[in-house]
Amino acid sequence: MVRLQKFLADAGVASRRAGEQFILEGRVAVNGQVVRLLGSKIDPAHDKVAVDGKFVRAKKLVYIALNKPVRCVCSRKDELNRPTIYELLPREWDSVQSVGRLDYNTEGLIFLTNDGQFALRLTHPRYGIRKKYLASVEGDVTQAMLALFRSGIFHEGERLKALATKMISHTRAKSVVELELGEGKNREVRRLFESQGLLVKKLQRTQIGKIRLGELKPGKWRTLNETEIKTLTSDL
Repeated sequence: MVRLQKFLADAGVASRRAGEQFILEGRVAVNGQVVRLLGSKIDPAHDKVAVDGKFVRAKKLVYIALNKPVRCVCSRKDELNRPTIYELLPREWDSVQSVGRLDYNTEGLIFLTNDGQFALRLTHPRYGIRKKYLASVEGDVTQAMLALFRSGIFHEGERLKALATKMISHTRAKSVVELELGEGKNREVRRLFESQGLLVKKLQRTQIGKIRLGELKPGKWRTLNETEIKTLTSDL
């Protein structure tokens, strides 16, 4: 069961607020009966909804996990004509949008969906969905640096912070570090290391919430199952 205004928003008829106004104005009917009560719930699989006498079809919601390859952008169109993640998906999924972004040279897990509410809740800072990254860094990363990242630093007028860090391997020439972030500010992992004069040579997002990249190959995708979707939204 879902709220009637959410059904209207998911179907692309109107925003939730506009849908509420439609209901109050008596423009929405469920199974032939006008509904004016906000908060009314329907079963999209069985109930028939009409707005201004026209039936509304439920939009099939799609939730995709994609392993974004490097040298690929998350925009639908690119002014430099670089490959986009949308070219990796079936054409019938032309309504999906990426949930956040990964930069051109970063690879790894990214979600795409046509569920705007799901996307908003996964990207809004107040929900703090945790994301894990694996960074291969040119140079000597010290434990003192990682402690500094966990405490938080200011870089270009913005506070950056890792919730957790783990040294995977370490030499004076190269270090591999796992970082867990909450907000995911623009280029946050790269900027953390840049603040210490270090360059990230390879960066991969390996996990969002409880969903791991796993064995998904670069450029490949799979749909999230109902349990995974509930796991993500139950974290919020």
